[in-house]
Amino acid sequence: MEKDFHATSSNSEKLKPVIAHRHAFLRFLASRVEDPAMAEDILQAAYVKAVERDSEIREDESAVAWFYRVLRNAVTDHYRRRAAQARAREAFTAGMSEAYEPELRAVACACIGDVVGELKPEYRDAIERVDLGETSVEAFAKSQSISPNNASVRLHRARKAVAKHLMTVCGACAEHKCLDCTCRRSQV
Repeated sequence: MEKDFHATSSNSEKLKPVIAHRHAFLRFLASRVEDPAMAEDILQAAYVKAVERDSEIREDESAVAWFYRVLRNAVTDHYRRRAAQARAREAFTAGMSEAYEPELRAVACACIGDVVGELKPEYRDAIERVDLGETSVEAFAKSQSISPNNASVRLHRARKAVAKHLMTVCGACAEHKCLDCTCRRSQV
């Protein structure tokens, strides 16, 4: 990408110092975002923006200082987009669970309650409050004093534990996601 950047900005001497500080910019971004690959993506997008907007650099202004402003704005935009995506995902998930919950509860395996009761307490709590209750992952995370990512991982592990245990208890009907359950427990 650096070679491409040099080629596209050869008519702009103002941006040469920006290239020279690439590693400093990457460290700056890596300390502010969750993932080194995301830091690299933000830096590349900021380079494009710099080429498009190099005319905004004032004569009395350092290109490096100007580019740090571009990077700070890019980080802010990144977190705004991420928050908007989380809100959209939450709204979609809530809409889906409201639409299908009565049908799923009517045909879901009767063994789920027993299996969930046998989980480790933190897994049981996650399943009961998020999957079986009305609590969002974010609200659950807050109540447990953990990050939403941590809560999602806990919930994922809890679901895997439920699935594994259901395979032991219910066999084939668990393999088919316990819909229209035919195991012995559901007949009782």
